[in-house]
Amino acid sequence: MNTRNFPERKSIRLRDYDYSTEGSYFITICTQDRLELFGKIDHGKMIFNNVGELVKNIWESLSNRYGVELDVFQIMPNHIHGIIHIVGAGFMPARDAGFMPARPNKRATTRVAPTLGDIIGSFKSMVIHQYINNVENKKWPMFDKRLWQRNYYEHIIHHEDDLCKIRQYIIDNPKMWDRDRNNPKKRSYQFLH
Repeated sequence: MNTRNFPERKSIRLRDYDYSTEGSYFITICTQDRLELFGKIDHGKMIFNNVGELVKNIWESLSNRYGVELDVFQIMPNHIHGIIHIVGAGFMPARDAGFMPARPNKRATTRVAPTLGDIIGSFKSMVIHQYINNVENKKWPMFDKRLWQRNYYEHIIHHEDDLCKIRQYIIDNPKMWDRDRNNPKKRSYQFLH
């Protein structure tokens, strides 16, 4: 029962899917209210400001921190697209939820693999922490209440063809900014998924 009178949030994740499983995932993370905090698009190319450089550096650090493989990614003025491969080298098709083996009971001393949500949550937290440090130390402008939209979008990549199409979409994203669903100059937002 929801005692605070908040609307109950529905999960946008697949029910019963283990997001710590080996697989390839297409991720989109947006800023709160689609604020353009990371730079600007100029003639079809993304030009990073200081915040965009910070976001880029932290994104690139995820492979060392979590042992994941990062594929192509693109930071846009108000969102990020990227492909993350959890465990394994190169493309690893994600398994269908119906074929997911049950996770065995783990002892308390066993390290549990991070989920996709853990990785994205950590990324968002690291960016916020360093951004706030730069507000205090370098006089960056403070964001209003939240830097990031509360959730993120993911798509489980099942096939090599999908991987290739998504890679091209990410690479071409700056050239399509005037038509981008996340561009605040458009009247309404339509999401990828």
